[in-house]
Amino acid sequence: MLDANFWQNKSRSKNIIQEKKLFEELINSYNKSINELKDLDDLKELALEENNQNVVNEIFENLKKLHQLVKKNEVKCFLSNEADYLDCYIEVHAGAGGTESQDWADMLRRMYLKWSDLKGFKSHLVSEHKGDEAGIKSSIIKIEGDYVFGWLKKESGIHRLVRISPFDSGARRHTSFASIWVYPVIDENIKLEILEKDLRIDTYRSSGAGGQHVNTTDSAVRITHLPSKIVVQCQNERSQHKNKETCMNMLKARLYDFEIKKKEKESQNIESSKSEIGWGHQIRSYVLQPYRLVKDNRTSHESTSPDKVLNGEIDDFLEKSLYQIK
Repeated sequence: MLDANFWQNKSRSKNIIQEKKLFEELINSYNKSINELKDLDDLKELALEENNQNVVNEIFENLKKLHQLVKKNEVKCFLSNEADYLDCYIEVHAGAGGTESQDWADMLRRMYLKWSDLKGFKSHLVSEHKGDEAGIKSSIIKIEGDYVFGWLKKESGIHRLVRISPFDSGARRHTSFASIWVYPVIDENIKLEILEKDLRIDTYRSSGAGGQHVNTTDSAVRITHLPSKIVVQCQNERSQHKNKETCMNMLKARLYDFEIKKKEKESQNIESSKSEIGWGHQIRSYVLQPYRLVKDNRTSHESTSPDKVLNGEIDDFLEKSLYQIK
């Protein structure tokens, strides 16, 4: 930051300042925790000497709060990979099963949007393909905030729902699947070479909401990267130019994510897992009938309050996945 040319690159300087702020918050919080622990220890000695049980009880309550703060800082220490501090895209795709799976995909998207609201993050819709009767066939949302990709990166995979179908007149139990794919929004400092000859760019008419202009012009854009067969699309912006710009940013993010996965030597290929949205591939199950339970198949973490989970209270699941040895 003391470099004379530091402020010439606004994007780079913004990222460095943000990173510095996060490190300072972590260090300050750590020092504050140490001082509070010392104060509580001194207070405990006085309370024991005076045999004051009320003060002892108050100390225990303060220790619980201090433990929660330390736990939050511990989680932040696990968010140290190169891309963890970045914003992210979340792709949601309904599995086989028609309306049931499409409604489930919409429920999952809502869960992540509510989680974003609870954390005070920003989110917006990039693309959406509505279901035939209800829900969505696919959707892409963008979430912006501190360490968003780090928090959500292990949510990629198949999510399974078991419930009494609201679309079945016989009130039978149905199992539905939807896939989630999370990848980072890369910044301008990360350079990726994308050749024009490797791209196929298609335009089409938007199918979602957005006003008369969006629905009557070919403003939506789909870009296919031929070597990797990666496809990105955007229809949320009013102009074709802005949709194309968003698509290019998403394509860079997808290619960068591919390189990250390759470097980390992950055993599973995300694309192949997305092609099999069904039995035996789920990372988490959400059971609403005949009992109520959400269970992560990787960490074995469980919650008996699926309503809270579907309303965005998923931090416990995210933290458990971060603690896993890579």
